[in-house]
Amino acid sequence: MAILDDSDIPQRTERFELVRRAGRRRITHAFHDVDGTHSRIRDWPPVMSRCLHYAMTCGLGEDFDSSENLPSVTDRVGVEPLEETDRFCVESAGLSAITQMEWAIRRAVQGGCVPRSLELSDEQRAANDEIVRRIWAGQERYGDLPRAEALQAFIDERAPRLFQFYEQVLNAASRDRNTAAARRDPAAWRFPGSLEFLERLRACGCVNYMVTGTVIYEGGGMLDEVRALDIEIGPGRLVEALHGSAWDRKIPKDELMGRVMRELGVRPEHVLVVGDGRKEIEAGAAMGCVVLSRLDAAAARPRQMHRELGAHYIVTDYTDPVLRQLIREDD
Repeated sequence: MAILDDSDIPQRTERFELVRRAGRRRITHAFHDVDGTHSRIRDWPPVMSRCLHYAMTCGLGEDFDSSENLPSVTDRVGVEPLEETDRFCVESAGLSAITQMEWAIRRAVQGGCVPRSLELSDEQRAANDEIVRRIWAGQERYGDLPRAEALQAFIDERAPRLFQFYEQVLNAASRDRNTAAARRDPAAWRFPGSLEFLERLRACGCVNYMVTGTVIYEGGGMLDEVRALDIEIGPGRLVEALHGSAWDRKIPKDELMGRVMRELGVRPEHVLVVGDGRKEIEAGAAMGCVVLSRLDAAAARPRQMHRELGAHYIVTDYTDPVLRQLIREDD
């Protein structure tokens, strides 16, 4: 059984920050985000920013996601700053990808870049504006607001297509190339100390799970990336299972983690949540888990957000000796 005890942990070192103490706890399970937490493979923010900007401005006609449009979007990834969507990618990290796609479509509605048939009443337009605001603030469910049936049907049909279009752009812009490089040199594409941290947790009796906002499927995507990092997945292995979202519906991480905990019969106070996105940090803190953020030293805005959202600890990577002092095998 793993024991987490921060009673003698320093407030700050070069790569570690104690934000608030969790005390002494038994940790039986750990839920890890993947990209930006353990993996460097998906350089997703510039790709998503470009795709969301494209969705907001292209008109979202029937052919918006055609193969003919793919090269022009891919070729402009990272070419220029996109102030709004660049900031949104920082603020929305960890949300379900479908929610991020929905935000762009609703912003297109605000800008009038949608088919003319999607006329909204003043009440429906106000509800759309409020949903845009709530998504930016990290919310993914808003059933209390008036529902515009035609707009919702449009989002339900277009958001999954935009999600898959984004994945195609991601593959072409960076993912395929980086995954191939990771197969040749896995350590270069993991954050320093990542594999050793996972191995130490398992050696201490903690069962590791990976939880991601993207879709898990054989033959590509996140599953391919994790395997390229030389991280073993499966019952009794380094990572017990990899849980993800769906192409056609949103599965917020708080709901996904809550479901997995119920299935396992695990109490949240015995769970360690490790991530770099706002949703897993906010959800873990709200459920009463111990929360560890992995953020770059220069990531000022994410660090501020994670402190406010309830992170217990923030690390730059997993090499600081304080982590071995923080989590150890029960005596």
